[in-house]
Amino acid sequence: MTPETKAHDNPLAKRRGEKRLVVIDGNHLIHRAYHAIQAPLKTSSGEQTNAIFGFASMLLNIIELEQPDYLAMTFDEKAPTFRHEAHEGYKATRAKAPDELYAQIPRIKEMIESFKIPVYSKEGFEADDMMGTLALKAIKDGLSVYLVTGDRDLLQLVNHTIHVVFPHKGYREPTIYDSKAVFDKFGIHPDQVVDYKSLVGDPSDNIDGVQGIGPKGASELLAQYKTLDGIYSHLDDLSEGMRKKLTEGKKAAYFAQSLSKIVTDVPCDFKKEDASTKKLDFLGLQRFFEKMEMKSLQGRLRKMMPAEALTAKEQMSLF
Repeated sequence: MTPETKAHDNPLAKRRGEKRLVVIDGNHLIHRAYHAIQAPLKTSSGEQTNAIFGFASMLLNIIELEQPDYLAMTFDEKAPTFRHEAHEGYKATRAKAPDELYAQIPRIKEMIESFKIPVYSKEGFEADDMMGTLALKAIKDGLSVYLVTGDRDLLQLVNHTIHVVFPHKGYREPTIYDSKAVFDKFGIHPDQVVDYKSLVGDPSDNIDGVQGIGPKGASELLAQYKTLDGIYSHLDDLSEGMRKKLTEGKKAAYFAQSLSKIVTDVPCDFKKEDASTKKLDFLGLQRFFEKMEMKSLQGRLRKMMPAEALTAKEQMSLF
């Protein structure tokens, strides 16, 4: 486990009576899987499968470690989001992924469909927004939520029932963030994440913050004044240099704030029963693994299959 998990008595361990929804950022997991497995894995027909194999392996790890009662996947849509419309340069500096990665995405989506994991996405919004929306809907249903992603923006959603999980080492050593872990790592509380980003910006999204204010300065300002509004209402209390930076960067800070806040009311028809892991099609996934010639994953999946979900004939067909 990472330092964040060691400090919290294994946050992955389920509490008595807990019902858990795990929501996976599909785009992030695909990219992590592709870069994690550099070996040129191929089927006998020559189809490349390294990202497919890596994604499948991490998915099984997630199920084994998290023991979700409910499971859902989110993806970005190809259409521009409201953030792209507001900021022409939004994410414009990100490098394009290799074509050999994109070529494997349809197969990965086929695998997800074979396993009967419900997928949620919405044009005009990002996967982050959908994850935030599902999280808030789920906690109203009494579920605890674990958001599997690599995007720190989602830390703004963390509370006593919503956790953010960053995969590491094939999801064998994930980093789990609760409110304490967020503060220990970044020196801010989850409800300050948006204002923190508003001050420091985010080069990965091509979002400017306040020029001259870095992570340490932002954390200190938020510790003292709590919010971006609180900082700007106390400019007279600050040094001349800091006051000048904040005054000149005010427009950029509030623009960054508007782009950084995750939408939690994306229109979607989420019903927890649709995401029940009791509905997962293990045989469908097994057939997919067989088609893609992934024998090691077939063996792992056999051990994970709930016997009560299979008929005697189906069980015999797996051996």
